[in-house]
Amino acid sequence: MEKGLSTNSKIQNQLVAELRRAVGLLESCHSGLKTEVIEACDHIHNPTYRIAVFGPFNYGKSTLLNAILGKKTLPMDLVPTTGAAITVKYGSEPLTCIIHTDGSIQEEAGTGTLKEYAVLDEQRQMRSDVAAVDVYCPHPLLKLGIELVDLPGTDDQQAQNDLVQKQLLSVDLVIQLLDGRKLMTLTERENLRDWLLDRGINNVIFVVNFLNLMETSDRQQVALRLRFLAESFRAQLPDGVSNLYPVDALPALRARLKGDIAAATETGLPALESALQSIGAQLASGLPPEQTLPRLKVVATDTIKALQSQTNNFSTTEPDPTDSRKTEIKTKARTLIQKGFNQSVAKLRDWLTPQNLQAHYRLGLAQSLEAKTTSDWLRQYLQPAWHKRQKSVVEWVHQACDIFECDHPTDLYMGFTISSAAQNIDYTQQADIYLSRFSKEALQAVNEYKQTGDRILNTPITKTTNTPSPAKEAQLNLLKSTIEELTDLIEQI
Repeated sequence: MEKGLSTNSKIQNQLVAELRRAVGLLESCHSGLKTEVIEACDHIHNPTYRIAVFGPFNYGKSTLLNAILGKKTLPMDLVPTTGAAITVKYGSEPLTCIIHTDGSIQEEAGTGTLKEYAVLDEQRQMRSDVAAVDVYCPHPLLKLGIELVDLPGTDDQQAQNDLVQKQLLSVDLVIQLLDGRKLMTLTERENLRDWLLDRGINNVIFVVNFLNLMETSDRQQVALRLRFLAESFRAQLPDGVSNLYPVDALPALRARLKGDIAAATETGLPALESALQSIGAQLASGLPPEQTLPRLKVVATDTIKALQSQTNNFSTTEPDPTDSRKTEIKTKARTLIQKGFNQSVAKLRDWLTPQNLQAHYRLGLAQSLEAKTTSDWLRQYLQPAWHKRQKSVVEWVHQACDIFECDHPTDLYMGFTISSAAQNIDYTQQADIYLSRFSKEALQAVNEYKQTGDRILNTPITKTTNTPSPAKEAQLNLLKSTIEELTDLIEQI
């Protein structure tokens, strides 16, 4: 187990370092992505644990946080109110800190100033002069190192949606607030997929509000749907912490303001607070890489897409009136392509060794053979891994064909069929036999393709009207190598 954690920590550090380098290659049109990458990398070393309440407007997010804090700290109303991401931190005395977009900081005792700076204006717009809002409170949960984030409601204004999406990438746990009266609407399901799961945010607790406003029979139906939701969604939470809690937010706040412990218990709030306390107790040991790597994987994947887009749009040609100069440049380009092609072939060969294939795929293949789901397993695991690696080899040859103006050869191909095995050997042996055969056949195909590529790369250089610029060619190869490094790292996650 310790070995696994050490490996994940190493991958995490390598990925953070590679992402920081990749940020410098992103063009200005990717400024939003640059910010996300930097924030995701910086968050790895942030000792605090940020919990954000997420959901459409009027679902009771601010009310729930006020109930947890035991007082009306955050603005709440019947119309969409919260107009900024308000971060609640520990402080010995109530204090509000407004960080303005010009860099100035305004501090006010108490939380009354939130009504001026952290709510929407009459046109339902956020204040353009406010960059961030921090509130400090003397609460035991916050003293554990937890920060609570009150996000604007979604589905009201696009600017608020953009702010929420950005903030979600910097939190460790999301409390997805649901309305029991319209449980998991289409919008909620889309938000869960698009805003959370697809972005690597899978540390989520579901809190269901407004059950107190429903008939008993309706509550029972909702309870059945909630059980399905909890079972189908896997959250990375401490042992004993559920990912589903019914909490009637407004009654809970009223009970806390009155100091009525029995009434507060009936609302379900103490169970949620106990879960948050358990999470806070884990902070001393720090967040494991298993909780932080999924988010890094998402921003790394987005970075790869952006770099690939830049690569596709990258122009390496420029007019040169001197034929001798063109020939010289083409010769240098061929040297770079040969180097990249040889490195890609070497990496593919290393991956295709029987020892490597068996170490990475023996167990999964053996299990699929036993379950008779081998075709699905091949399509899901071995085929995609092969296609990614052979694509890197093929792209170098295609680039050479374009530069030397010759026809593209048939792409590197491998079949993935499983033949019947002897009945007297177990599934692990069958897996080893298949992977050894695959290694042999694939290496043979790679060697044949290598000969084809070498032939193309040794094509005599002809005079052309345009030639690649060495500087641009080097920049293009830097983009490609960065993409390759990031891809290799996220494949290890």
